[in-house]
Amino acid sequence: MAEHEYTVDLAQEFAGTQDSLDRLWTPHRMAYVGGENKPHDSSSRQCPFCHIPERDDRAGLIVHRGTLAYAVLNLYPYNSGHLMVVPYEHVSLYSQINVDVVTEMGTMTQQAMAALSSVMSPAGFNIGMNQGEAGGAGIAAHLHQHVVPRWVGDANFFPIVAQTKAMPALLSDTRDRLAASWPT
Repeated sequence: MAEHEYTVDLAQEFAGTQDSLDRLWTPHRMAYVGGENKPHDSSSRQCPFCHIPERDDRAGLIVHRGTLAYAVLNLYPYNSGHLMVVPYEHVSLYSQINVDVVTEMGTMTQQAMAALSSVMSPAGFNIGMNQGEAGGAGIAAHLHQHVVPRWVGDANFFPIVAQTKAMPALLSDTRDRLAASWPT
């Protein structure tokens, strides 16, 4: 019996009759779900987003610094060029930031899209904020907006079959290219 058939048999035995949903099993995501590299409390003392700006831009993977927010590459990117726009202020919800921060984050998101378009020519973008642990925020204590460049067919079988994500460029090289083409 093939391993897949065995897994399906066990699932049916313990969960009843299989429904019509297909499932993609991604056990490598358990490190993320389990909280690997997440702060243990919600204070700014352990918050990586509060400490990144203390580093120089290359070491912190900071692409651009604004007055109220900064753009930084994601250490666990969904795609090459995945960056985040992060307010300097340690707040957890969008409703907690003032209009000046909202405006700067919006402008920086537009600038990020322009830089990514110039450097990487994506076919589209995912832009969003996950707020709160239940809302899917990896670091719920500090608000951050994801800007993820997308290409047709960019999701492939590697992460599922090989537990590997093919990333064609080093984060440091991507940071340098994006920083150089950031619009002012």
